[in-house]
Amino acid sequence: MKKLFILAAVGTSLSIFVGCGGKGSPGRAYMPDMAYSNAYETYTDAQSRLKNSGAEMTPQYNAMPVPGTIAQGEMASYRIENSEEGYAQSASVKNPLTTSAVDQKEAERLYLVNCGICHGAKLDGNGPLYKDGNGPYTAAPKNLMGDDMKKLADGTMFHVMTYGKGAMGSYASQLSTKQRWEIVTYIRAKQGNGGAANNNAAPDSTAAATAQPK
Repeated sequence: MKKLFILAAVGTSLSIFVGCGGKGSPGRAYMPDMAYSNAYETYTDAQSRLKNSGAEMTPQYNAMPVPGTIAQGEMASYRIENSEEGYAQSASVKNPLTTSAVDQKEAERLYLVNCGICHGAKLDGNGPLYKDGNGPYTAAPKNLMGDDMKKLADGTMFHVMTYGKGAMGSYASQLSTKQRWEIVTYIRAKQGNGGAANNNAAPDSTAAATAQPK
């Protein structure tokens, strides 16, 4: 019995020694692809990493979503071009959001953060950058409460926010399509009944095919 115990102990010791592979070896990896993964540079783009790894079909991979992909909860992209013809065409685009569908507090926040610095908290064109002509900008921003802006179509207002016009730059990278429409709705609400006749009108089939938000 004692001999069996000794033999078992020796056998166990040998198994452990062989399993560990001897001095300086970690032994056999159960999942080598996880134990010895490729090292990546932190800010290297995905295509370069795949190319260096020898992966097949690398030239066809650019890490971009499939064309036409729309993020969950987002609106389709705006397809009217930035041109004189596109500016004129934008007047036919209807606002897809109704006042009741917009969180006015959030819309106000978006306006104040992105638009108020020029157009002012009162939408009168007297924001901090102008200050009655005493601010950094000497050219007065548009008075959004003016009759000309009240008559401006919702789609044209959205078009200008998307592409910019004159001294005003594009806000397409700062604001999503839905956020831009929310700001349009907020401005119309502040303008009152004098706003454009197409204010908050649901889009018809023609408008839906023409304007598909970004």
